[in-house]
Amino acid sequence: MGTAPTQCPSGITANFHAKFDNRTEFSCSSFPFTLNLSKLNSHPTSKGLVNKIGSLPDIDDLFWEKVPTPILDVVENPTHLKSLSIRELKLLADEIRLELSSTMSKPQRSFKASLAAVELTVALHYVFHAPVDKILWDAGEQTYAHKILTGRRILMPTLRQKNGLSGYTSRTESEYDPFGAGHGCNSISAGLGMAVARDIKGKRERVVTVINNTTTMAGQVYEAMSNAGYLDSNLVVILNDSRHSLHPKIEEGPKTSINALSSTLSRLQSSKSFRKFREAAKDVTKRIGMGMHELAAKVDEYARGMMGPLGSTLFEELGLYYIGPVDGHKLEDLICVLQEVASLDSMGPVLIHVITEENQCSEDKQKKVTVEKQQEGLSLNDIYFFSNDDHCRTYSDCLVEALVMEAEKEKDIVVVHAGIEMDPSLKLFRERFSDRFFDVGMAEQHAVTFSAGLSCGGLKPFCIIPSAFLQRAYDQVLFLSPSLCVHQAPVVHDVDRQRIPVRFVITSAGLVGSDGPLQCGAFDITFMSCLPNMIVMAASDEDELIDMVATATRIDDRPVCFRYPRGALVRTDYPIHGGSALEIGTGKVLVEGKDVALLGYGAMVQNCLKAQALLSKLGINVTVADARFCKPLDIKLLRWLCSNHDILITVEEGSVGGFGSHVAQFIALDGQLDGRLKWRPIVLPDNYIEHASPKEQLALAGLTGHHIAATTLSLLGRTREALLLMC
Repeated sequence: MGTAPTQCPSGITANFHAKFDNRTEFSCSSFPFTLNLSKLNSHPTSKGLVNKIGSLPDIDDLFWEKVPTPILDVVENPTHLKSLSIRELKLLADEIRLELSSTMSKPQRSFKASLAAVELTVALHYVFHAPVDKILWDAGEQTYAHKILTGRRILMPTLRQKNGLSGYTSRTESEYDPFGAGHGCNSISAGLGMAVARDIKGKRERVVTVINNTTTMAGQVYEAMSNAGYLDSNLVVILNDSRHSLHPKIEEGPKTSINALSSTLSRLQSSKSFRKFREAAKDVTKRIGMGMHELAAKVDEYARGMMGPLGSTLFEELGLYYIGPVDGHKLEDLICVLQEVASLDSMGPVLIHVITEENQCSEDKQKKVTVEKQQEGLSLNDIYFFSNDDHCRTYSDCLVEALVMEAEKEKDIVVVHAGIEMDPSLKLFRERFSDRFFDVGMAEQHAVTFSAGLSCGGLKPFCIIPSAFLQRAYDQVLFLSPSLCVHQAPVVHDVDRQRIPVRFVITSAGLVGSDGPLQCGAFDITFMSCLPNMIVMAASDEDELIDMVATATRIDDRPVCFRYPRGALVRTDYPIHGGSALEIGTGKVLVEGKDVALLGYGAMVQNCLKAQALLSKLGINVTVADARFCKPLDIKLLRWLCSNHDILITVEEGSVGGFGSHVAQFIALDGQLDGRLKWRPIVLPDNYIEHASPKEQLALAGLTGHHIAATTLSLLGRTREALLLMC
C-alpha cells in the first residue's frame, strides 16, 4: 500500500504508511516528531484563535526529542504562575529559554530579544492579572515568551506561517494581547488611552506597557510620556534596556551598572512607605507656599538624578516617576519592584528601568540544545540562523553595490537609513564610506528632514526607508519642520513644493511574507505619486534597480523615489556592473504581441511575463510592457498600447489609487476608453493580507502569473479556460 500525504492544520503534513498503527510520522517546521493518534484532542487555544487555526494535538502527545520542561508543561495560562515559588519561577524561566531555543529552530529573525525578556515576562504575569490587567508590548520580537505563557505554546512552530501565529501581538489572536504591537512606539499612547478610559469608567485594572531601546528613538514615545505626566493617570512603563546602540562606537563607553546599591535603591524607590513619605512631603511644601514646593520638587528631582543613572531625570521632567535600574534577570528584584508598584492605588505614571542582556542562553545550554538538534540532522546554523551558504543575493545587495559604485565616482553622495533595523547589505557602504553613512534608527521623520538639509547643503542624499515606515515620515516628505524667526510666524517648508532633490529608496515594497500586514508596503505608490513634483519609479529587476540608482544620482532639480521588493534577485548569475541613467518618463516593450497588452509596474513585470508564457501556449499573442515610471507616465507608450490592442491590463503590487489609477486618469481624459478598448487594473485587494510565505501571499492577493492569465482569458470570453487555469 502506497504513501498518501495528508494536509493537517497549521501546515503540518502527515504521511500515512500502509495502515494506521496509532503512531504516525509528521514533519512540522524543520524537525520531525511523532503524533499519538489515539490521543488526538483539541488543544485549548487562546480566545479568537480556534477558528483561525483549528484544533491541534495536546502538547503531551508530541513526542519529539527535547529538553524536559516539567514546570512549563503544567503552565497552561498565567494563572498557574501564581502558585509557584521564586525557585520554581527561575526554573520556569530557564525552561522557557530552552523551549524558545529548541522549537524556533529556523526563526525568520533572531529571537534574542525574547530570550532577554524571559524573566521580565515571567515577573509581569506573576504579579499582574492578565487579561484583566493590560500588558502592552512595543516590539513583537520580545513577546515570544509571552505567547508561550498565554496558551499558545503548542502553536509556536507555526509562528509567521500561513494561518499560524503572528510574529507580533494581535487582538484577534488572544485576549492576552490588548493591543497590536506595531512598528514600535505605540504602546505608551495606547496604554495611556486605556488608563484614561479605565478612570472615566471607574474601573481598577492595571495598565503596563513595555518599551525597548529601539522604541526610544521615536518621538511618539516622548509625546506619550509627556501627556501621561500631565494627565497623571496610573500607568506603568517598563523600559527593557538591552544596552543596544545604533552606533558601535557608543557601545564602547560606560554602561548602566547593576549592583547591590542600585538594587537596594530600586526597592526603596518602589516601596509604598517611601512613596507615601514623598507624597506627604509634597503636601507640606504646597501648604507652605508655591516657591517652597517648586524648590522641594527640584531638590527631589536632582537628588534622585544623582542616585539614578545618566538620563533618569529626563523621565522625571516628562512627569514619570523613575525607578531603577533593576536587574532584568533577577526575578526577586523584578517581582519586588512590580509588586510594590502594583500595590499603590494612586501613583501616577511610573517608569521602571530594567537592564537585560540578550545573550542569556548560556553556552552550556546552547551546546546541549545544539547536540540534540544535530542528532535530528540539523546543524548549528539551522538552529539559530540561516546558514551563510543559504544566503541568496537580494535586491538590497544589488542596491548597495550600485550605491558604492556611484559614491566612488560622486563624492557628494551620502546615505541616510531609517527603520527598526539596518539591512545587513548596508554594512558594505558603511565600511567603505563611514563618514557618508547615517543610520538614525526609528526616526523616519528626522531622516527625511535631515536628508533635505543635506541636499540644501550641496550633498546628494539617498534616504533609504522601508515602505511601511515611510508612512510615518510622510508629513516630512510633504512638510519640513517649521523654522521660527523673531517676530515672524512659523514658516512651513514643503519639500515637494521646493523641489528639494532628496532621493527616496523605498525598500520592502509590496508583500513581505512572514511580517504580514504590519510591514506590508502597499501604499507608497499611491501616496508618493500624488505629489506634483515627485518622480516615481519602480524596478522590475536588478538591472533596472542599478539604472534607477544612476538616474536618481543625476536628478538635481526635484525629489525622486524608487521602490523594490524584498527577496532574492530574478537572476542567480547576476554580474556586477555600472548603471545607465534612464530617460525620465519612459517605459519599454519586453514582448510584442497583438491581442492583449499587459503593462506591469515594478516587480509585477516578472509575473506579467509568466502570464504571457501561459497564454502563448493557448494561442494568445500578448504584449508585455515595463512601465518603469508611474510619474511621469510614458504617454507615447500608453497611446501605442491602447491603439494596437483591444485589452489593456495594468498590474502592480500596490493598493488602489496607485499606478493603475494614474493610467486610468490619462487614458480616460485622452479618450482611449471611448472606443473598443477594455481596461482592467490588477492591484492588491482592499484588505490586509496576513502573514504567509511570499508565494502564498501573492496567490491570496491574486497577483500570480496564473491570476493575470485567468483575468486575460475572462476578458476574452474564455471563462472555462480561466477556471481550469486556476484549478
